[in-house]
Order: sequence, then C-alpha cells, then structure tokens
Amino acid sequence: MAAHLLLPGGTRDASDIVEALLVAASARESTAPALAARWRQIADDIGDALDALPPPRHNTQETET
Repeated sequence: MAAHLLLPGGTRDASDIVEALLVAASARESTAPALAARWRQIADDIGDALDALPPPRHNTQETET
C-alpha cells in the first residue's frame, strides 16, 4: 500500500512523524506488540522514502533586486 503525504513543513515534518511513531511503538511494546511492530515498519518505510529523495538544491547565485 502506498500513501502520498503533503506536509507543509516538508521533510522536517516527516522526520517528526517518524520519531513520533517510534516513541509510540516503544510505549506500546508490552501491551500491543503487533501494533508496535507495525508502527516501527511504517517509520522505517517513511525513513527509507526520505533517504531516497534527491538532495536539496541550493541556489548559489545571488539574485539582484
């Protein structure tokens, strides 16, 4: 299954989501291990997708105003 996320904060927001999923998974490990494993898998999938993105481009030329 695939998901398309539009995040106003860009990759920073995605990183926050990954961190939140991992924290939640740790909190539920003893009471819901299957759910915790699923949340970790989602975090890993998002992390892999972030790693696959091309590096950001920086404009090194200054613009005249």
